[in-house]
Amino acid sequence: MKLKLTLLALLTLAISSSAESNWPQFRGPGARGVAELTNVPDQWSATKNVAWKTDLPGRGWSSPIVWGDQIFLTTVINKGDLEPPKKGLYFGGNRETPDSDHAYWVYCVSLKNGKTLWKERIHSGIPKTGIHLKSSYGAETAVTDGELVYFYFGDLGIFAYTLDGKAVWSKKQRARKTRYNWGTASSPVLHKDRLYLVNDNEEDSYLVSLDKKNGKQLWRTERKEGSNWSTPYIWQNSERTEIVVPGTGLTASYDLEGKMLWHWKGGMSSITIATPYAEGDRLFITSGYVGSRLKPIYSVRPGAKGDISIHRSETSNKFITWCNWNSAPYNPSTLLYRDRLYVLLDRGMLSALDPKTGKPIYDRERIPERRAYTTSPWANDGKIFCLNEDGVTFVFGAGDKFELLHRNRLAEDDMCMSTPALAGDSLLIRSAARLYCIRSKKQKGD
Repeated sequence: MKLKLTLLALLTLAISSSAESNWPQFRGPGARGVAELTNVPDQWSATKNVAWKTDLPGRGWSSPIVWGDQIFLTTVINKGDLEPPKKGLYFGGNRETPDSDHAYWVYCVSLKNGKTLWKERIHSGIPKTGIHLKSSYGAETAVTDGELVYFYFGDLGIFAYTLDGKAVWSKKQRARKTRYNWGTASSPVLHKDRLYLVNDNEEDSYLVSLDKKNGKQLWRTERKEGSNWSTPYIWQNSERTEIVVPGTGLTASYDLEGKMLWHWKGGMSSITIATPYAEGDRLFITSGYVGSRLKPIYSVRPGAKGDISIHRSETSNKFITWCNWNSAPYNPSTLLYRDRLYVLLDRGMLSALDPKTGKPIYDRERIPERRAYTTSPWANDGKIFCLNEDGVTFVFGAGDKFELLHRNRLAEDDMCMSTPALAGDSLLIRSAARLYCIRSKKQKGD
């Protein structure tokens, strides 16, 4: 046991060290949204502490990822009339598939100065499916291991490039029907020599493993599940390494060959979006659609087998350490930082829970200015950051008290639904119009 705990501690240290210079996937190392970078400013505006800003064409809500001096992201340009996204929470039905050409682009931008190092149009044509009014055909976040970068478009396929922009391989996939024609959003993840993708849809949901060097399919596992928008998570715990895939009807974990290890049916809200993550042997899974009666946060321990479903009258069982049935956010993922579990609700409220018990430390404190929140919160240097759709970031002190420290506003046209990235001395915020690099400006003599 001591050896297992030591290995987990070393893994945590390696993840923390990696975050210093790289942010290789959605929510960064470990999918945690956490960094400890003391030289990144906690105050900014559209001009203050802005090292550079770069306008981006089209629309893309993929988060920026970083390796060294390179930032990678995607965008899709509608050559017809672009329907403006609508801010806030609202209820809508089926979406129409557009009849105009769309150009799918991948970008590499310099972290140093914001200049485009290379870009590539990988496809142009009329989409086969629709998207949610607030979404984009460039919703999925890329992933990199520092050797290749993998760009994924859920209605099109996955495309592997070298860091200097040379195409290595691509694997097209057929567009599938999604619930209400809302499109896709689940991002790819990497583990050692394999790439993992989840496509939960209304036709034939699946989890697939690809050889990261050539795109060859290694295995494909059917998921008896409908549409979901959650990114899978590779959980390395003291017992084994497993692939955790949340879903509205089926939440399951698989071994590295695609065999199901454990699962539960139902027990989630009617729409599942948030990304799971873990700290060692504590795994957190959430599902919190605002229109559902159930909005659960689960804490799961390793070693589970078979059906571990929990009855709604209970709050724990053998492998579910605790379940808080009505606390989860809808779009944002939760945030574990310095032994506090932070919950940012879409309608602008912040809670802090004890991650060992799920009990509230403070509960649903109202953030000033009633606005919608889609991006996941992040933590750095003892602070919690919450970015709303209007481009305003509220900064809170980490700890047991709801303590507002700063309010940072970008430009009026900076609608924000992409989760930021941190690397080195920089914070990267993507808006509908541009990409910002927030960095402390050096004084003369530095």
